[in-house]
Amino acid sequence: MKILLITQWFEPEPTLKGLAFAKALSERGHDVQVITGFPNYPGGKVYDGYQVRAAQREWHGRVEVCRVALYPSHDGSGIKRALNYISFAASSCLFGVFASRKADVIYAYHPPLTVGMSAALIGLFRRTPVVYDIQDMWPDTLKATGMLNNPRALSLIGRICQWVYRRASALVVLSPGFKKLLQERGVPEEKISVIYNWCDEAALTGPQSHQVPAVMQGRFNVVFAGTMGKAQALDAVIDAAALVAEKNQEVQFVFVGGGVDVDRLKSLAKQKSPSNVVFLPRMPMHEVGNVLSGADVLLVHLRDDPLFKVTVPSKTQAYMAVGKPILMAVRGDAATLVERAKCGLSVDPESSVEIARAVIAMSELRADELERMGGNGLDFYKNNLSLNAGVNEFIRVLNSVIK
Repeated sequence: MKILLITQWFEPEPTLKGLAFAKALSERGHDVQVITGFPNYPGGKVYDGYQVRAAQREWHGRVEVCRVALYPSHDGSGIKRALNYISFAASSCLFGVFASRKADVIYAYHPPLTVGMSAALIGLFRRTPVVYDIQDMWPDTLKATGMLNNPRALSLIGRICQWVYRRASALVVLSPGFKKLLQERGVPEEKISVIYNWCDEAALTGPQSHQVPAVMQGRFNVVFAGTMGKAQALDAVIDAAALVAEKNQEVQFVFVGGGVDVDRLKSLAKQKSPSNVVFLPRMPMHEVGNVLSGADVLLVHLRDDPLFKVTVPSKTQAYMAVGKPILMAVRGDAATLVERAKCGLSVDPESSVEIARAVIAMSELRADELERMGGNGLDFYKNNLSLNAGVNEFIRVLNSVIK
């Protein structure tokens, strides 16, 4: 196949369906051309070594990457964020219509929605089928995270989504719950495929130094790794840590990463549970792998919101891939995945009592029982969630829309 891959974010930016995905398709004999922007995420400033221009081509093995102009921004300004999205959509659409190679199929990564609009227009002008990969359910996510609350704007975005869905030949979603939501919104079931995400396998499961941070040594460590913001609602976890401290002084909660809530959570932990809560700074993925390898239990937690019942947080796959037991404090599809894999326990989110009870129960398990849980997760990941498994499924879907 000749595949045109459109994504606003691509290496060296942190991204899921980036160079590893493109190379995996190429290694299976497919011709891959990428349209993306000049790297500026997440800081909003163009990376060193790059300068925004009308277009720039570069090669990564047999993968051709075409970078097009955009307005670099990723701050709190809604207007600047909109300019960032719209500028890339316009540039990618023009390049795709007039300068890209003829493709058999277009693959487009969402978010943002504007990428789907660009792909739909390119597909219309070039008479090429589009496979649309939906990673965020807009406008639901915008409303749930507080990014946008204007009813008229949310309604407009919803209508644009429906137009993109109709134009796409196939849709790919990351969970069964996403598929159900799309069906409720009138998308035919046969048009939707569920393909679970994979993790950054090269960074997380490659050779590690195994230098577990000194602060974690000699303790039973419950680790939360990732963004700490409103959606994660980690106050309940701090409260749980205080409850656990009353029962077992050997258990320690370790938070690693960044986010808008870090400073507030540090203050809360100092007040409520200073003896068993540790914060580690944001670090490169290969260093995060060292922290995860030193964990006894890995924690996933999101706010108790209906939207999160139909999503699978990306850290779930990373946790499974490192072969550690998981405590899943998210309702719905994510909890079901852990139960299917038999790799941990699930509890209600934002319930400090339930979280504390589960942590204490897991700390009392034998080492071989914890190891068995982690091994179950690793096996499940390899067979169902890995890059290899996902690419095989994507090739099936891409082939299915080519006439």
